[in-house]
Amino acid sequence: MQEVSRFGADITIRKLSLYREETVTEAGQAPARPACRASVAAVVTNPWAGTPATTDLSAAVSELAPPLARLLTDRLIDALGGVDRIEAFGKAAIVGTAGEIEHGGALIHTPYFGNLVREFLQGESIICFADSRADAGETLVVPMWHKEHAATRSHYQTVSARVPDAPRADEIVVIAAASTGPRPHPRIGDRTTDPAITAQILEAVRS
Repeated sequence: MQEVSRFGADITIRKLSLYREETVTEAGQAPARPACRASVAAVVTNPWAGTPATTDLSAAVSELAPPLARLLTDRLIDALGGVDRIEAFGKAAIVGTAGEIEHGGALIHTPYFGNLVREFLQGESIICFADSRADAGETLVVPMWHKEHAATRSHYQTVSARVPDAPRADEIVVIAAASTGPRPHPRIGDRTTDPAITAQILEAVRS
C-alpha cells in the first residue's frame, strides 16, 4: 500500500476525503449523457504556517506539490472509472486561519501541481480553480471546465468540496476535481455557434 502520511520533512497528510455524485434526473428526465463528478481532498499540514510574509515559498514546492498531484489524480481516476472517461477538471485549496491564501497558491498554482494534474488527467486546458482561507468545515465550490477545450460551455460546472474537521488553523486542504461529462441538459450553444455580437446589437438592446 502506498505510504501517504508523509511527503517530506515539512508536510504530513492527515486525511483524504473522496466525494462522488451522479445526477440521475434533472428537470424531470434523465440526462442524455449522464455524468459523474468527483473531488478528492488531501488535508495536509501547512509547512509555512506562522512564517513571515517575506518567506520564499518556492524552495519547498518542488518537493511537496508533485506527490500531491499524483495522489489526488490517481484517486480521481479510480473514482471515475479511468482517465479516458474524464472530460473536465478543476483544482482548489482551502487554507487554515494561521496561513495565507498564498500558501494554498504555492501548492496548486505552480507547474509542480497544475501542470502535473493536467498531464496525469491527459488534458490540455489551463485548469480553473478556487481558493479560500477558512475555518474547519468550510464548503468550497470548485469550478471545472473541459480538459481539452476550455471554451466548451457544456462542461462549465462545479462540485462542492468539504471536509468537516479541516482545515485546522495550521493545515491546507488541497483539492482536485473532475467530471466524466457535461451538465445534465446543456443547451446554450458554444463559441462556435454564437452569433456575432456587434456594437449595433448592444445598442439596440440598451434602447
